[in-house]
Amino acid sequence: MSQRLPHPATGELFDSPVPPGAGWPGDPATAETSVARTAAQVRRLAPSVPLTELDARVSVCRACPRLVGWREDVAVQKRAAYADQPYWGRPSPGWGASEPRILLVGLAPAAHGANRTGRVFTGDRSGDWLFASLHRVGLARTATSVHAADGQELVDTRMVATVRCAPPQNKPTTAERDTCAPWIEAELALLQEHVQVVIALGGFGWDAALRTYAGLGWSARPKPRFGHGAEARLVRADGGDRAVTLLGCYHPSQQNTFTGRLTEAMLDDLLCRARTLASLG
Repeated sequence: MSQRLPHPATGELFDSPVPPGAGWPGDPATAETSVARTAAQVRRLAPSVPLTELDARVSVCRACPRLVGWREDVAVQKRAAYADQPYWGRPSPGWGASEPRILLVGLAPAAHGANRTGRVFTGDRSGDWLFASLHRVGLARTATSVHAADGQELVDTRMVATVRCAPPQNKPTTAERDTCAPWIEAELALLQEHVQVVIALGGFGWDAALRTYAGLGWSARPKPRFGHGAEARLVRADGGDRAVTLLGCYHPSQQNTFTGRLTEAMLDDLLCRARTLASLG
């Protein structure tokens, strides 16, 4: 373990990575939370538990050795700008409303964003863009998300990452994606009766949403192509009358925002479309 450092909001001292149950703001786990150490254990521990317990189990997962090593190395070595802070250094569970009408699906936590703060899409430039837009359209309480004790709340909205650990170069392997898949499958199984709109951030999120919903008995045929503003209608294969709208959104990465491929207006318009589809006004 590295030197214990103060949390930027509470001042409480923590190791990096943060042990479960140490008192980190928003930590869903305890020292007794069940830990998955293999793909088989993920498949066994993910289904058939309440959302709070699922979040806890996600947050202590150790099933992918490369990702565990990377996220913990980053938590010790840190970025110079955050050298005086402890890093979460663990997987990022879903966050937001427990009965959301809108679900955002992204790729993975950022090494110095959620891997540092402990909350998905929090503490990096992509999160800055996303939360500012969510606030402008009335889906987030405040315009910023800087750490897990900042009082931010989402309105009828939840965020999840497809892969729950920060991967090297932001590129998980196919095996790591598949090992992590039962977590998002279990989460969507719990949320599917509430969710009316899924926003896929990038092509990875688009494919993950389609793949996960297919595993839960939903279909969209032929497979729709990803694009910003693309829409697909997902329906239950068993003939149920519910439908979910899948919206494609360019990822708010610096590569997209710096080049103008994604503008504030484009993101606001898409989130407003999601609000309308979810009957939120």
